[in-house]
Amino acid sequence: MQADTKNPRGRDRPGKIRIGTRGSPLALWQAHATRDQLMQAHGLGPDRFEIMVIKTSGDTIQDRPLSEVGGKGLFTKEIDEALMAGSIDIAVHSMKDLPTVLPTGFAVGAVLERHDVRDAFVSLKHASLAALPQGATLGTSSLRRQAQVRALRPDLNVVGFRGNVQTRLKKLADGVADATMLACAGLERLGMGDRITARIATTEMLPAVAQGAIAVVAHGHDETTMGLLGKLDHEASHICVAAERAFLAILDGSCRTPIAGLATLSGATLTLRGQVLSPDGRRSLACVHEGPAAAAIVIGQRAGEELLGRGASQLFEGTH
Repeated sequence: MQADTKNPRGRDRPGKIRIGTRGSPLALWQAHATRDQLMQAHGLGPDRFEIMVIKTSGDTIQDRPLSEVGGKGLFTKEIDEALMAGSIDIAVHSMKDLPTVLPTGFAVGAVLERHDVRDAFVSLKHASLAALPQGATLGTSSLRRQAQVRALRPDLNVVGFRGNVQTRLKKLADGVADATMLACAGLERLGMGDRITARIATTEMLPAVAQGAIAVVAHGHDETTMGLLGKLDHEASHICVAAERAFLAILDGSCRTPIAGLATLSGATLTLRGQVLSPDGRRSLACVHEGPAAAAIVIGQRAGEELLGRGASQLFEGTH
């Protein structure tokens, strides 16, 4: 089928809705959850959908930290290309993997209801981060988590730990490290909530921007597809994530910069907490901004601007 520049998929014509995703167990869970919600929202059968697995550069490159080879866009590049070419109709991502600036013409059609935003401490030997003995090894691929752990426990040996959830848990079982940290939401979605040794309060470790949120991306001018996705959008989750991503965008955040941010809603009031750290965890800046939920993006931008004004960029020196 020839792609239509106004409606790449021609959604007014019958056909399968093709969902693009990475092939990890967690990514596949997210794609199936999106499909199931679309089925329920629109009374569609499973035969109307096709889940298409796309290998990304981030999946292929396992021997180096992402910060050395391009950052989080490596988990979306090939999926973006498939969406641009019209070989898929929607793309499903962990929202924290999504760059703050989407390719021209793309739009977030839905943010699914966010799950537990907290980080999970996982260990086969020790009950909590505080209980790790001096000199113990903690493995994590996240520069944010590395910096935060170093700030809380400078005595620990913090090492890089690449791979999907199952790979990281196997490394733990093999004794590569004494503990690791993962997202609570990811473990729960995989039915592995029982592997969480301790849930770390957000007052102790502020999570990554958009942690626990799933984004569904489509062509913004494909009105039919965007209309289908609109019924899946969880307004509160979308508002909070929008504030966090605006905060991140001002700071020009990537996998190479330790940045944390969390927005919460109380009625019509949004509160955003933000943090930037030096990679060694020795220096950090934090802020809290509050305002009406309708101004979520402005609140995020102001938080980012405050930290830049206080010298945040100096904490990132040497990380680009």
